[in-house]
Formats: sequence, C-alpha cells, structure tokens
Amino acid sequence: MRQSKSTDIIAELGFIDEIQRLRVIIDNWIGQASREMRPLLEWQFVAKSKYFRPLTIFGCYRAVSNNRIPDTIIRSAAVLEMMHNVTLIIDDIVDESDERRGKATLHRKFGLLPALMASGYIAADGYRMSAGDLHDVQLFSDLLKRLGVAECAQWRLRRQPLDLEDWEDIASEDTGSMFETCACLATRDDRLRKFGHLLGMLYHGCDDVGDVKGLESLGGGGEEDLRDGILTLPAALAIRDAQIAGLFCKLNPSPEDLERISLAMQAQLPAAELHLDHLATSAKWEASLHSANPTTLLALVDHTRELSRR
Repeated sequence: MRQSKSTDIIAELGFIDEIQRLRVIIDNWIGQASREMRPLLEWQFVAKSKYFRPLTIFGCYRAVSNNRIPDTIIRSAAVLEMMHNVTLIIDDIVDESDERRGKATLHRKFGLLPALMASGYIAADGYRMSAGDLHDVQLFSDLLKRLGVAECAQWRLRRQPLDLEDWEDIASEDTGSMFETCACLATRDDRLRKFGHLLGMLYHGCDDVGDVKGLESLGGGGEEDLRDGILTLPAALAIRDAQIAGLFCKLNPSPEDLERISLAMQAQLPAAELHLDHLATSAKWEASLHSANPTTLLALVDHTRELSRR
C-alpha cells in the first residue's frame, strides 16, 4: 500500500522521529484531559494531519543547527499544532463545513457549543504547557491576536472590489503569521521570520488555487469562499475585470453569477500559478541568505509549491 503524501514528506525531510515525539506529547495530553473533553480531542487530533507547521519548525531548526532537535522545540511544535487546530475548529464553524480530512468536522460530530468550548480548552492547555517559556508565550499571544485581526478583516472585506495587493495583505497576516511563528519558535530569533512569512503566503496561495481546481490536498473545495465572497488569489486576479467585479460584489449573487465568477477564476489560474512561482523563488532566496544549511527549507518550499499542481 502506498504511503500517504504526509508520510512521504515527513520521511523525505527526515523527521519521522521528531513527529513521533510530537505525537507522544499530544497523545499524553489527550490522555490526561478531562473525561468530558477527551472524546472531542481524540476526534480532532487523531486524524490525517499533514503536520506541515511542525515540519516547518523542525526544518528551520535544522537550517541553523546540526544538533538533535531538543525536547523544548518538540514541545513548541506540539503547542503550535494545538493552536493551529483551534483555528481549524473555528474556521469549520464559520464556513459551515461538514467534513475535514475525510470525516465529520468537530461541530458536526459533537455540536456547536462543545466544539467552541473545545477550542478554548485547547488554547488554554497550550498556554499551560508553555508557561515556563516566556518566549513561546509571547509568540503564541502575538499569533492568536494577528489571526483574529486577519479573520475579522477578511470577513469585513468580503465582496469588495479589492486587488492583488489586498490579497497579499490578508495572506500575510493569516497564514503568513502562522509560518512566521514557526520560524521564530525554531530559531528563537527573527533570522528566518521573513522566510516563514513567505512560505506561509505561498501555502495560502496554493490553498486558494487548489480550491479552485477542486483539489483535496489542502483540505477541500472552495465553495464556501465563493459563496461568501472571500478574496482568494484567483478571485483577486479575476475581479480586475469590471463585469466580474460587479458580480463578485453582489450581496446575494445568483447561481448563474457564481458560475461566471468561478469560470473567471479558473481562467486566471495560470496567472495565479505564476505569482506563486515568484513567492517560491523569494522564499528560497530568504532561506539561502539567512541559514547555514538551507537544504530542508528549500525542500519545504518545493513541496508547498507542488500542492497546487497535483
């Protein structure tokens, strides 16, 4: 039987042991959780996670050190994965998503209130696990604030005649902030912050393009974004056409309007892929400029870039 794509990239980057150590931390945490909360945590975390954010942490650490990745960095990666899942739970609720990673979303399985309470429980325990490391606490605090601002801004700006620069601002503060945090957790300074920022923007853009193509590699289709008028990379390019912009900005677009917008976005996929190529090149430049051993980081960029091409 062929290994999953996630297993492939974990093995390719040489982080099988580190991911196993991370899983031990998460499994032990779930095992010690409240009996009331444990079934929700098991459902959320025992799934087909790509672990791409922990892999980014491990890759950034390896780029600046030849030492074995210490337990403190594994813990940081586990907490980052926990915080990431907080955002997934909330995203699924807002998007009214029925499935993630091939099974029911947490709120569909257990109900809206339990899912919301689980997200708070996860965040609280993440901070408890990081309590002795003020560096991590500061990074996680900044991350959650930036993600909150980004999500509010993205929702406020839906169905607006924006452009590529606006998309870059949104991607920077959304996924870009998450991967910036990964880099800073790994090196405990800012030397790879810009690399993480660019890698996050690349991931965000590949997610947008993959959604339009109907790919499952990043988590599902883009019907919700189209329905809600969210500014994705293909949408930012498509609404340069005034007629498409007019349809995109409609408060209640008809199915025919949505179909025209969708076709316009599909027509912009080559331009979107070109923009992603530029982001990938910039990320590789940052990796090469600011790390002694950028090999793993370059492989991360290549893997991310391929996500929209599958």
